[in-house]
Amino acid sequence: MKGTNLNVNICIVGASGYSGIELVKLVHRHPNLNLSAVTSRSLANKPVEDSIPYLRNQLNNLEFTPSTPKDLAKRKDLDVFILALPHGAASEFAKPLYDAGKKVIDLSADFRLSSPENYKLFYGVEHPCPELLKKANYLIPELSENKTILNSKLIACPGCYPTSVITPLYPLLEEGLIQSENIVINAMSGVSGAGKKVSESFIYCERNESAVAYGIPFHRHLSEIEEQLSKAAGKALIVQFNPHLAPMKRGIVSTITVPSNCSTNQLNETLEKYFKDRPFVKILKPSEFPDSKYVVNTNRIDISARVDPRTKNAIITSSEDNLLKGASGQAIQLLNISLGLPEETGLN
Repeated sequence: MKGTNLNVNICIVGASGYSGIELVKLVHRHPNLNLSAVTSRSLANKPVEDSIPYLRNQLNNLEFTPSTPKDLAKRKDLDVFILALPHGAASEFAKPLYDAGKKVIDLSADFRLSSPENYKLFYGVEHPCPELLKKANYLIPELSENKTILNSKLIACPGCYPTSVITPLYPLLEEGLIQSENIVINAMSGVSGAGKKVSESFIYCERNESAVAYGIPFHRHLSEIEEQLSKAAGKALIVQFNPHLAPMKRGIVSTITVPSNCSTNQLNETLEKYFKDRPFVKILKPSEFPDSKYVVNTNRIDISARVDPRTKNAIITSSEDNLLKGASGQAIQLLNISLGLPEETGLN
């Protein structure tokens, strides 16, 4: 399945959450993808447009289906499955679909870590499908070889916080321009990053005009960040990760402080060279700082970098939409590359 004349049948599994809704909208407007099936246990047999009013009168009466993993694996009319499910539940679908030879893109955390021990440490349960971990590929498009993406049958789509951190740090660590010790990450996320939770902590009166740190010092995304950055550094490293919930619907801003071995010019020259011609990475001038309002509703990550002459620390800031570049948009970007399409197809 390659080329711009493709018509690929897509099934979105678990489309009632924020990321699932974004996936439905992206697949629907994509010129090479057909939205052929959408599943949801809670919304089974109800019209998809009732839950996603943006698409009223556009989905040809498409309904949510209650299909089981085995039933979906038997569907010869479906080519690619995108899993927008919680961790644990995604594996129930990934295993039979993978065994049936289907291409699977997973937005959960089930295949982001290479170690089942790490998974248990950070998620509190045994990994539900450890035999598939070695088959999965964790892929940030801009940091991965296209050949690897093309040949991947099970793709682990990175988390939102990790994308904002790993994307700018990976090339700098790989080139030895920053140190691998004493990395401090302060990040803010919009409330949609927590999903559609019915909780007092997420009601309007609690979150409006309010910002709060959470998940310190052992946020789940810490495991993903450290594993990938350790690959870039060529040795095991640990970071200080301080996530915050901000009073906005969507968006992430991460500010990273790390001892540097270089100048501001060297930082920016490296980033510019590394991400040259990548449509969804924008390196700003050192005097500019990424602003979430300019990346929301896009699949772009904005990055700025400079060295503080007083402390000799590199200060790297990034911003992205947590539901697009941090989840669903990145999944479509990866799917485009894996199908031999331009990576920006359906995302501009």
